[in-house]
Amino acid sequence: MESSLHQVWESAVGNPFEPSIGKGSQFLVGITLLIVGVLLSGFFGLNRSLVNVPLVGVPASAAIAFGAVYMICAVGVYDQKSKEINIRPSDTTSSNHAPKLLLIMSAIGEAEGPPIFRAVSSSTRQLFQLLNCIRFAPKAQIQISEEGLRFAVEESRVMQGIVFLDKALFTSFNCTLPSPEPNEENAEDQEPPSPEVLIFQVSLSALLETLQIFGALDPSNSRFSKPDNDGYGSNIRPHRPDAFSNQALGMAGICRLSYAGIGSPFSIILEEAGVTTTCNLNTYEPESPEEIPFQRDAMQVKIIMQARWLFDAISELSSTSPSRLDVIAVPKAPYLSLSAVGHLGSASVDFAKGRELLETFTVAERWTQSYKFEMIKAASEAMRLSSKVSVRGDEQGVLSLQFMVEFEGGGISFVDFRFVPFLREDEDDEGTEEDEDCEDQGDGLDEGA
Repeated sequence: MESSLHQVWESAVGNPFEPSIGKGSQFLVGITLLIVGVLLSGFFGLNRSLVNVPLVGVPASAAIAFGAVYMICAVGVYDQKSKEINIRPSDTTSSNHAPKLLLIMSAIGEAEGPPIFRAVSSSTRQLFQLLNCIRFAPKAQIQISEEGLRFAVEESRVMQGIVFLDKALFTSFNCTLPSPEPNEENAEDQEPPSPEVLIFQVSLSALLETLQIFGALDPSNSRFSKPDNDGYGSNIRPHRPDAFSNQALGMAGICRLSYAGIGSPFSIILEEAGVTTTCNLNTYEPESPEEIPFQRDAMQVKIIMQARWLFDAISELSSTSPSRLDVIAVPKAPYLSLSAVGHLGSASVDFAKGRELLETFTVAERWTQSYKFEMIKAASEAMRLSSKVSVRGDEQGVLSLQFMVEFEGGGISFVDFRFVPFLREDEDDEGTEEDEDCEDQGDGLDEGA
């Protein structure tokens, strides 16, 4: 049987198949038959009778059928022209015909090249929880590097949220960045150029909805099942799985991320319980890759504390519907003070026992700045999810809140927020004088203590 197939293969090389209608005419014949079939079908629909069935109905059906076949053949021929492969007869003399054909087909599939970035994560819920912390803008800017993924979101150049996913959080992380072409002039003296960093934008809401397809949001998770004003039950180990979670039942999903290059979609493949879903998110050009500047060499205040203390303070102050948050840090008691001012009144939270609540407290001198309260409140999700927070401020008044998020298994990630302060104008001189009087009284109490 094998020899007969071999003889048929060799004889077919010398006697190629020639169709009755040439390749160049198949499209014209197909479209003509389809048009005739449609016209006959319309005529038969208006004049339905037993006499017209063999005269009009059957020819109309045959014309549509043969026209569709010729159209499929014509389109298929045109698509295959770009992937035509010449196989020499000498290649068929070997006994291993099947492996050669498989190699040829694999070469066709890899003609476009592998993706630039590929990563696999065994916990879709961790990705969702981190990205949900910066869900205050419609689009997120993604930066792909050899160290990991960086998601940045900003609002009106006054607020910015950054989530960095280290490559250690992924079970597999492959990134092959394209290298820029070296300058032909003085090419010998130049050092090898460093790989470029890929930057693009995607819809953040679409990305979060994609990560929730297989229930990344467990209903048993107390962080999401309790209301926003419940700060105690929702802040205690929110990422710990229970007996009915997917992790405990052995149904943990797999998330595959890939990116082929500039202009290509950001592909997400989710697999869970034998079901696979592929989502391709459209990518956009980055609008502004610059971030809000923070002067680390001119830092005026640095405080490290438990994130739940900050979350409790913001929750207490939000009851008055404030519009402004004043942050005051002094070297002595009350150390750190948060004051909220709004139309319904004002309230303040003082960390008088700073040495007990604040793990690290460094203040060069009195530091006072004001921020929009809604911007600070937008970081509440990160406050509930994280274990510690680093509060830093520079000379320009830029506030940096860096949250450390710990996951089961020892994984650690960071969520960074930056806020631009209010500019105090001369129109608020009266209110400013009252604030200064209150601050002076506070200084007197500190000196008396």
